[in-house]
Amino acid sequence: MPIKTLQIPTADGQADAFAAFPDRGGQHPGVLMYADGFGIRPVLREMAQELAGHGYYVLVPNLFYRHGPAPVIELPEYIGEEARPAVFAQLMPLIEAHTAERALNDADAYLRYLSAQPEVGAGPVAVTGYCFGGLLATRTAAAHPGEVAALAAFHGPVGADGPDSLARITADIHFGHAESDLTPAALSELNQALDAAGVRYTSEIYPGTIHGFTMSDTDAFDPAAFQRHWDRLIPLLDRTLANHR
Repeated sequence: MPIKTLQIPTADGQADAFAAFPDRGGQHPGVLMYADGFGIRPVLREMAQELAGHGYYVLVPNLFYRHGPAPVIELPEYIGEEARPAVFAQLMPLIEAHTAERALNDADAYLRYLSAQPEVGAGPVAVTGYCFGGLLATRTAAAHPGEVAALAAFHGPVGADGPDSLARITADIHFGHAESDLTPAALSELNQALDAAGVRYTSEIYPGTIHGFTMSDTDAFDPAAFQRHWDRLIPLLDRTLANHR
């Protein structure tokens, strides 16, 4: 799948980004993919290309573009337990600076840019995200209910903004939670909020997983859960965006 490097105009400047899309020409449904807190790196390119291979145009912005182009911080090839403290010491200020206001302004710019690409067909889009990006994906779906038809988030703090935010979502949803991130009681509370919102959803704990289970360059990676994530994500997109191919 081809990868194109892009610059997205935003209220605060230019966000560097990349897109992966099928090489057979034509137009495809758009997917906005939010990276995890570690940001754009080879594993995100591989994941975007995998998704593009199923017939989607996948846009992946650098969440922390205000602090410089990706990679904003230098990452080891493998993010293991020993590397985490130093990495998080650099990452946390960036995450804390990425306020809800900034996230929503950026979401406006990302969706506007995505829908304007010549390879993207008319109609609704999907948003997906990992870790911190799962929260950003959820915020995007809540702020753009008429535009986002599908929302998927994996090991992300998706309930952080409370039930009122979830109530604004109209997209079909899949939330895949790490077992270490969410107790059964917290899952029940989250799912009650989704019930109250009246949306079509699945929201489940992936057994035996820890936070970050989709990322193959970290010690949290779980191959079975990673496959399960594709088994949930791709049918969700196919169901909600099939009429816009």
